[in-house]
Formats: sequence, structure tokens, C-alpha cells
Amino acid sequence: MSSSSESKNPLLGFISPEVASYFIAGGCAGAASRTVVSPLERLKIIQQVQSRSSGTQYKGVWRSLVRMWKEEGFKGYMRGNGINCLRIVPYSAVQFTTYEQLKKWFTRHGELDTPKRLASGALAGITSVCTTYPLDLVRARLSIATASIPVKQLQLAATSSTSTAPSLSSGLHTSAVRHSPYTPAELTIWGMTMKIVREEGGVRGLYRGLVTTAFGVAPYVGINFASYELFRGMIYEEGKTSVARKLLCGALAGSLSQTLTYPFDVLRRKMQVTGMKSSVLDTKYTGAIDALLGIIRTEGVQGLYRGLWPNLLKVAPSIATSFFTYELVKDFLIP
Repeated sequence: MSSSSESKNPLLGFISPEVASYFIAGGCAGAASRTVVSPLERLKIIQQVQSRSSGTQYKGVWRSLVRMWKEEGFKGYMRGNGINCLRIVPYSAVQFTTYEQLKKWFTRHGELDTPKRLASGALAGITSVCTTYPLDLVRARLSIATASIPVKQLQLAATSSTSTAPSLSSGLHTSAVRHSPYTPAELTIWGMTMKIVREEGGVRGLYRGLVTTAFGVAPYVGINFASYELFRGMIYEEGKTSVARKLLCGALAGSLSQTLTYPFDVLRRKMQVTGMKSSVLDTKYTGAIDALLGIIRTEGVQGLYRGLWPNLLKVAPSIATSFFTYELVKDFLIP
């Protein structure tokens, strides 16, 4: 009876307890992985988009984290994490579920080798990013909107008459509201979303940089999943799947995939903030190619790796926590 009803309704066959377990485990993995590295995630975004010519840049991981604490406290470390978790739960859930389903599909059509794992991961990454991209863009805007990065020279000159010695908090920062181009209402998830829709071409503005992101996410997720399973086959031993081994596999896979695809992430952030009024960018870019050529022309190839160090510091514990949590919850839900 049940098999007959499933054949009539393919959706019932797809939404099985097993698929639901993948979805739940993936969501838990995403939330756990991003929360533990929230301060480094925000610092990475700030370093990617801050003005190169500024004399008050966020330089150095430790100094920047201390500065963030002094200026904004614990809230500064968690700034943007709420929307990040709101985004990463469905993002990670869709990603892990799609990957598991694609692996099964490829297995039914031959042996599951590394190229097929790469393809499964790439397709899973594209699917997940397309479903949650507006939340990622809003998170990036909120992450930098309150950081004390100087705004355009014109605005700084306008405020110089009231401040003879500009301090680190003279830019976009909550402690200097009179200098901020954002109202308190706009520094919320809904407020920033409506601001983008209202000022940047409607709903289309919420998808600024999507193509660049998709090109970056596809190889990143593909390499991430494929390398994780490769390292797992190399590091795991019969009957020895300890917590340390699981975390090590995730850390190695995440570090490898992020390093290889990091320039795409920099381009994505540049595109996401280029539409902001009082943007921290020196230059407005018309597209991904324009951004790529502009960065190389003004900053050299090293400009494509800005923020890589804090990113590497966060990616190891983040991806390790993600895979570990996923397997832990999945094993609990599917004994």
C-alpha cells in the first residue's frame, strides 16, 4: 500500500525519514560551525572590503579582535551571527541533503569515484547558495555597516570641522551614531533588507554578486566534500573513528578547499557591498570581471587573498565542527 502511494506521489518518496535526518543534521552542523567562529568570520569580511588607502585599517588578527572588543564588546564578535545562523541552517541543510541524494543517484549509475563526489558537491553548493543568497548579502552588509572603517573622503572632510583628531570610532560604528549613514532600524535584518530593495533596484538588488558566488561555491563545496571523504579514507582506521580523527579530516578538507577558492570569496564580498551608499570601497565595480581586473590593477594578485589569514584560522574549526556535528546528529537520528 505504501509503495503504491509513493509511486503515485514521488514527493513522498523523496521526503523520507532518512532525508529528513540529513536535513536536520545539516542544519545543526551549519549553526554550530558558524557560531564558534563568528568573530573571525566578521573580521574576514571587514578586511576583504576595507579601503586600502585608509590609515585606520583592521590589521592583524589579534589586534583587530582586541579592537573589536574594545569598540563593540561581545556584541561586536557576534555582529551578523544571528542572520548568519538564520542563513546557514537552511543553507547547510540543503547542501548536505542534496549531496547525499546526488551521491545515491551517482551510485545507481556506476561506482562513486572522486570526480562524481566533486560533481555532487558542486551541484549541492549551487543549490544551497541559490536558496539562501539574499540572507548572505544582508549579513555581509550588517557585518561591515557597524565596523569603524572610514567612509569616503568627502564624508570624512564634512565631519572634520567637529573633530580635530579623528579616532578609530569615527567611521561606521555604533558608538559614533552621528557619523553613521544608517539608522538604528536599518541595522536590523529586516531594515537592511528593505533598504537594499528600496535603493538598489528592488528584489534584484538582493542577488547582487550571485553569479560570482555560484562560480566560487561550486568548486569550493565540491573540493570540500571530496577531500573530506578522501582524508577520511586515509586517516580513519578500522574501529578507530575517534573525535580527534573526525575533526582533523574536516579541518584539512576545509583548509584545502578555502585556500584554492578564496579569490572567488573576495570578489563576492566586493560585489555585495559595491551598491552600498557610503561604501567602504574605494571603487564601484560594474561586474565580477571589472572587480577582478580592478583589484589586480590596484592591489596586485595579493589583493585577491586579503583576509585569508583570519579565514584560515576560522575555517579549520568551522569545517571540522560542521562535519563532526553532521555525522554526530545523523548517527543519532539514523542508528
